[in-house]
Amino acid sequence: MSEPLPDPSAPVRCPWCGTDPLYTAYHDEEWGRPERDPRALWESLILEGFQAGLSWITILRRRESFRAAFRGFHPEVIATWGEPEILRLLADPGIIRHRGKIEATIRGAKAFLRLEAEGGFAPFIWSHVGDRPLVNRPASLSGVPAQTPESVALSKSLKKQGFGFCGPVITYAFMQASGLVDDHIAGCHCAA
Repeated sequence: MSEPLPDPSAPVRCPWCGTDPLYTAYHDEEWGRPERDPRALWESLILEGFQAGLSWITILRRRESFRAAFRGFHPEVIATWGEPEILRLLADPGIIRHRGKIEATIRGAKAFLRLEAEGGFAPFIWSHVGDRPLVNRPASLSGVPAQTPESVALSKSLKKQGFGFCGPVITYAFMQASGLVDDHIAGCHCAA
C-alpha cells in the first residue's frame, strides 16, 4: 500500500512537526512566537528541561498533566514545596517522574521569584538576545543549530542563578519555542 500524496493545499510547515494535529497546532500557534509573559517563559523553560533525553511530542502530550501536577506552574506555590510534594510528583504517571528534574523545578521557582523581584524574569531572559528576536531562515532542518553563543550565555546565566537542566542545547530549544529565536525554515507559512 503506498503512502497518500501530500495535500497541495496544506500549509508548508517546518518538517519537524510532521502531521500530528497536536504538533502542527503547537507549531502554528506557539512555537517561535515571541513570549514576554514571565510565568509562561518559566513554564516553557521547565518543560524544556523535562524534555531532556526525550522527544518534544512526549512533553506536549503530557503538558496538561504537567500543569495539573505542578499546580499551574505558579512559582509562588512551587517555591514552597519539599519532600512530600516531590514524592507526590514521583508517583504521578501523567508526568516525567525524574527526581532531579522535579528538584530543579523547585529551585527554579525560587530563582524565578528572586529574578522577578530584581527587575523581572522576562527582561533577564530577553537581555540575552538584545531584547528582540534573532531571525534565522534556514533552508532546511540541517541549517538549524543545536546551540549558539547566545544559548551558551543564557545557559551559564541561568545556572549561575540556580536553575538546573538548562544546558545550551536545552536553552536553545527554549529560545526557539519562546520566540527569542525564529528558526522557521524558508517557505514555512509561519516564517515572518
